[in-house]
Parts: sequence; structure tokens; C-alpha cells
Amino acid sequence: MNVAILGPTFQDLATNVNRNISSLSQIFVGRAFGYLSGSVIGGLLFDSVNHFLLLGVSTLVTTVGLYLVPFCKTAVLLIIVMSVFGVSFGILDTGGNVLILALWGDKGAPHLQALHFSFALGAFLAPLLAKLALGTTEPAGNHTEPDPLHPALNQSAEADSGPVFGAPEDMNLLWAYAVIGTYVFIVSSFLFVLFFKKSSRGPKAKMSAQTFRRAKYHRALLCLLFVFFFFYVGAEVTYGSYVFSFATTHVGMEESEAAGLNSIFWATFAACRGLAILFATCLQPGTMIVLSNVGSLASSFFLVLFDKSPVCLWVATSVYGASMATTFPSGVSWIEQYTTIHGKSAAFFVVGGTLGEMAIPAAVGLLQGKYPDLPVILYTCLGSAVFTVILFPVMYKLATWPLAHQHKANRKSEDQRAYSLLLAGL
Repeated sequence: MNVAILGPTFQDLATNVNRNISSLSQIFVGRAFGYLSGSVIGGLLFDSVNHFLLLGVSTLVTTVGLYLVPFCKTAVLLIIVMSVFGVSFGILDTGGNVLILALWGDKGAPHLQALHFSFALGAFLAPLLAKLALGTTEPAGNHTEPDPLHPALNQSAEADSGPVFGAPEDMNLLWAYAVIGTYVFIVSSFLFVLFFKKSSRGPKAKMSAQTFRRAKYHRALLCLLFVFFFFYVGAEVTYGSYVFSFATTHVGMEESEAAGLNSIFWATFAACRGLAILFATCLQPGTMIVLSNVGSLASSFFLVLFDKSPVCLWVATSVYGASMATTFPSGVSWIEQYTTIHGKSAAFFVVGGTLGEMAIPAAVGLLQGKYPDLPVILYTCLGSAVFTVILFPVMYKLATWPLAHQHKANRKSEDQRAYSLLLAGL
């Protein structure tokens, strides 16, 4: 909710700081770099600081920031606050995965699916809260601006020369961030309660009781998973970000229909993440990754093959959203089966996904502008699907080959012992 609330309130925030949308786009860059920094910081700290304490502090900082956002009257201050949001969410994303692996180890697949389902659920609820539950974004006060094209909206120096803090004219903006801030504060309180409760019992005891495993090619596996998540997350964000504009410009859909297509992608994505909580109790993470890879490859192939067909676009988009839903949490659960993941390791592959989220959509935007007649977005998704389909068997072979070799050696030694006992009996 903290991340997704920015989209539906972006225009209101720009008005609040007397900027137009284009001049405030640095807010996304600041948040992305904050998230990247938070993932690294969290990975370093989670190996030495109590997990509950670190998560509690990060969510408490987020609470303060959420309360401050509507009162920011300068773009610079707003970008700084949003960058802090990025840091706190980077810590939360890395820390949530690390905490579940520390508590449940390779049995934590359903819990990881539930964690990542909560991301999709929050992203779904935040726009509804901002625009539906709290009403339209009409100012609550007596806004008497005669000219709708206020000159200050395009004058950055004048916009930043006013007061730093001030009450927003749009009270719906204030309430949207205040409600989410209050919710995050409640979550933070629970985390602090767990910290004090677990501290008295010695939390390290349970976490250290997990079986420690280290694959022979531990670092190589992490590097491959880094690349795997780079392409997977990049393709996911690229399709979700560009499918609306692709449907209107390339296929010729109406905006309302294209908006529905965008919604169906995220709806199937969220629904399958919810269903994956149940699937993870009876299916191995590797099986779920294979199914996801096959689904994403097939759907993206049909998207490229029938890129002008609205019917194919609807069906393939639904399948693509469903196929992409479980890959990330399944990947985390899968690698934990072969090598133990700590904070630094989790931060490493989370950073891979973050870089893919930043780099691939940006590259697609540049290429689509250069080649407007080509479905660059579909080629990118198909290329990413092909790459992940090829990469996962390599990862699997790298993770299991030493184990298979060891099992063969054990069977050989057991056969030799049995043969020796047989000769001794004779």
C-alpha cells in the first residue's frame, strides 16, 4: 500500500508542491535508488541485528514519512521523503524473505507465497482507498485559484521558494496517507511486541536450529539467481507498465478497454499469488517455477504471434499475469532447499530484481520510441521468458549435481560393504 499509493495520488502531490507531473518525475528515481539502498542495507544488517527490531524500526520510519507527505510543500522535500520510503521498503522486502527463511527454512514456501501475495493485495487496495473509499480529490478548503494553468506549476524555482511544510488544501490526500500511516504504525507495534517477546526467550536459538546447508557452487547459484530475477522482474514490470499504451497504440483499443486489459493482468497476478499459498503446500518450488516458466513462455509466444488480435491479447495477458505470479517466492524457496540464505545472500538477488525493474522498462521505453511500429514490449517479454526457461535447468543442474554425485558415491560404498560382508560370510 505504501508503494502503490503514489500512483493514484501523484497528480495531487504535484499540485500540492506547485509542480507539473513531468517536473516531479524524479520522485520515482529517488524511490528506486532508495529501494536499492535499502535492500543492500537490510541484507548487511539482518545478519547482525534482531530481525523484528529492524523491521519494526523501518516500518516506524515509514509511518512518520506517510504522515509527513501531505504536508510537504516543496518538491525537494517530497523527493527526500519518498527516497526514505524506498529505503524502508527495501529493508522490508529483503527482511521479510530472510525472516521467513530463518523461521521455517525450506518448509517456508507457503509463507513466502503469502508474503508476496500481500504485496499484490496492497497494490490492489491502495488505489481503491485513495480514489473510491475517500472520494474524489477535490480540495476540501476554499480553493479560489482563478486560472487552472497556474504559472507556478511550471516554475520550479518559485515552487520551491515557499514554505517547506503546510497543511494540504486537499483533505482527501491527507486522509489517504494518514489511514495507511496508521495501519503501518499498528504493524510496527506488533513487530516491536515480537521483538521484546522473543528477546526474553532468545530468538537466535530457534533460528540457529535450522539445518545449515551450503551448496558446492553457492556463489555461482546466487549469481545465476540474480540474473534470473533480473529478467523475470524486468519483464513483469515492463508488461504491467506498458500494456495499456501498447493496446491503445498498436492494437487500436479504446482507453477504457485497455484499462481493463491492464487490470486483468494484475488481477490474475494477484489471484494466482493467493492460490499459490495452497499450491505451495503440495507442490515443490521447482515444479511451480517450471509451470510458471512454461506458462509465461507460451503466453508471450502467442502474444508475439498474434500481436494484432484483441482476443489473443485478452487471453494471453490473463495467462501471462497468472504465470508470472509465483516465480519470485518460488525461486527464494527453491534455492533455500540447496543452500542456506542469509541477509547478504537475500539482498544480492533482491538487488538483481530491482535492477531489472529499473533497467528493462527504461530500455523498452527507449526502443519503443525508436521503433514505434514494432511490438518491442512483446519481444522483450518473450526474450525474458526464453532466457529464464533456459537458465533454470542450468541452475537446477548446478544445485543438484554434487548431491547426485554424492548419492552415487554413497551407493557404491554401500555395495562394496555388502560385497565384503558376503565374502566374509563365505
